[in-house]
Amino acid sequence: MISIIIPTYNEADQIEQTILKTHASNGGHQIEIIVADGNSTDETVPTALRCNAVAIICDKKGRAAQMNKGASVAKGDLLYFLHADSIPPNNFTGSILNAVKNNFSSGCFRLSFDHAHWFLKANCWFTKFNVNAVRFGDQSLFVTKEVFKKAGGFNECLLLMEDQEIIHRIKKHGRFKVMDGTVTTSARKYIDNGIYRMQAIFCRIWLLYYLGFSQKYLLNLHKKLIRKNKL
Repeated sequence: MISIIIPTYNEADQIEQTILKTHASNGGHQIEIIVADGNSTDETVPTALRCNAVAIICDKKGRAAQMNKGASVAKGDLLYFLHADSIPPNNFTGSILNAVKNNFSSGCFRLSFDHAHWFLKANCWFTKFNVNAVRFGDQSLFVTKEVFKKAGGFNECLLLMEDQEIIHRIKKHGRFKVMDGTVTTSARKYIDNGIYRMQAIFCRIWLLYYLGFSQKYLLNLHKKLIRKNKL
């Protein structure tokens, strides 16, 4: 079984589409969808339950903590972490199982956006390379439960860049594969904030993280600069 873990907070406008399209993209393999919710104040949880997903309310809010909580209740030996506004490619389960069969213990798909802007397409082109610097959660992540546990799960001290940080650790415990299919993610942040401006903000946060700036500083910067701020 593949356990698909989706962290959410006030995603009522997205979660139904994500769950239904994830089911539609399944290649006929056994899956469970776990919505790990950070105490949403909208209809995220009732919507997820109506779509036949498992929904859990997490004591600790934050994508890292919520994904860890989802992993702790997962029944599958394979974990697949997916953002609430992202849709996996057709037969993504088959691609994951084939990668594991070929001795890859973790991996991701390439990225695409639901908005046909040349700059976004150019950014997505770089995600075909197996380089840690361009590995982000929007591309989704599969990892065997064994390797996830060995790596220690997501770092719950991180409210930003948790998706980058874990890649370095899971690669120490097995081979990582960038698969050919593409995850289609929402360009809503780029549209709300301006495509070039949003990319500049992401690059700034990325650079400051690697320069050692604190999570508190990065979080405040995120809240200050990004309209309709949501991690």
